[in-house]
Amino acid sequence: MTSQTPIDIVTEFLDDLARGNVAAALDDLDEHIAYTNVSTPTVHGKRKVAKIFGGMDKLSWAGFNYRMVNVSSDGPVVLTERVDELRMGPVVMQFWVCGRFEVAEGRITVWRDYFDYFDMAKGLIRGLLAAVIPAVQKPLPAKAVAG
Repeated sequence: MTSQTPIDIVTEFLDDLARGNVAAALDDLDEHIAYTNVSTPTVHGKRKVAKIFGGMDKLSWAGFNYRMVNVSSDGPVVLTERVDELRMGPVVMQFWVCGRFEVAEGRITVWRDYFDYFDMAKGLIRGLLAAVIPAVQKPLPAKAVAG
């Protein structure tokens, strides 16, 4: 059992993803996790989730970051309101995401993200413009390496 709260576990997970430390992030996931980006099929199992994120730390041109807007929990359920940032080469896309996480025995067992495709499309357009005109969008601050 861990002394970390469910919010601590979820925040640590997202921070590790943002730092590009995918191996540490995967340590926070249960072997039987159910991961869903709503409107896409659910991915079942840590190994399958690892395949999605596993190459991210090896690709210098791709990355993830986020800014937490709100976070709340009711027992093992953690709700996050975030601005996620996806980097693909010079294009940095920022968009709103609401996440729902369930934590049991110190591991994330359910991760479900909700987002709006229109907001995501606007983020892509801003990202494409910012690749040419950097003042259009300010990148999120990098997450400090835990130490």
